[in-house]
Amino acid sequence: MKVVIAIDSFKGSLSSLEAGEAAKRGILKCNPQAQVEIRPLADGGEGTVEALVQGMGGRICKVTVTGPLGNPVEAEYGIVGENTAVIEMSAAAGITLVPDRMRNPLYTTTYGVGEMIKDAIEKGCRRFLVGIGGSATNDGGIGMLQALGYEFLDREGKEVPLGARGLEHLAAIKGEKVVPQLKDCEFRVACDVVNPLCGPQGSSAIYGPQKGADAQMIQKMDKWLGAYAKLAAATFSKADPETPGTGAAGGLGFAFLTFTSSVLESGIQIILEETRLEDYVKDADVVVTGEGRLDGQTAMGKAPVGVAALAKKYGKTVVAFAGSVTRDAVKCNEKGIDAFFPVIRGISTLEEAMDPKIAGQNLADTAEQVFRLINLKTM
Repeated sequence: MKVVIAIDSFKGSLSSLEAGEAAKRGILKCNPQAQVEIRPLADGGEGTVEALVQGMGGRICKVTVTGPLGNPVEAEYGIVGENTAVIEMSAAAGITLVPDRMRNPLYTTTYGVGEMIKDAIEKGCRRFLVGIGGSATNDGGIGMLQALGYEFLDREGKEVPLGARGLEHLAAIKGEKVVPQLKDCEFRVACDVVNPLCGPQGSSAIYGPQKGADAQMIQKMDKWLGAYAKLAAATFSKADPETPGTGAAGGLGFAFLTFTSSVLESGIQIILEETRLEDYVKDADVVVTGEGRLDGQTAMGKAPVGVAALAKKYGKTVVAFAGSVTRDAVKCNEKGIDAFFPVIRGISTLEEAMDPKIAGQNLADTAEQVFRLINLKTM
């Protein structure tokens, strides 16, 4: 029997590969002859760097960059293969880096994201996989672009201040000082939202409140972003604020599409392709997936359902494991997961259930029992 395991992380408990190793232990306990292959899995958000670096033999790079509040932060990104960088924008401009009382998108910046990209360019990277979820910003990505050499100037020819407030003063955009190697770089940006840059469904209106914006700020920022897009379009032909995803991460999606060679794609599709999961799945007998919590949202296109869709392309049996499941997780059965199983073995506290050692043992024990049944079916 050949089994391919691609499990997303059990956030706060097990990484993707740790979960895969636990499931593998259980499978081999009941079937020592099984061929078990573990592949990394993520959706472009938190945990993507760790999953791809560990699963693809890459390395972690650390760099001190400008954090969302302008203070120095140590950010990590990964390099896999010869020239591919894996970056989570939240490492430099994430909302978790900003205390609740200090959340204000007028001042938070994406400058550190550009510094991470620049550092990777200096290390020889020309391909980038970038996750843009969890941002604390609404600056239209100008901070990132400033770090890469683009000039965003006011009427006096001075650089506008960092944060969304800089957009209020924006009068000119220049690209003469851009990092030369940027023209040779390609970006696959993991973006699973379709919001435009401006308007009632734009970045300011939909995501501004969670970043600390009040109604007045939202109105102002939306107006500024609209003017920014119009100014950009006068020089950069790719500028289109109506393109789905341009409103992602406070307009960072717009910045990537307008000023770099980028595509916005489903996070899980990027990961499946980059890890070549299809090459492994097509020869498998059973495919194992899962995540920390399996629910109705999983069926909306999260990582386990992406794995299941790929497996069903080849008619494979798909089993999923999760730390917990909800009643509406049954929607996952309609999306290719043949059966799913919570791994909790008995009454416990949340702290106990999420303890990595306990969670790993629970997952191994559950996988063992499920595959005892699968073994009987295949005998």
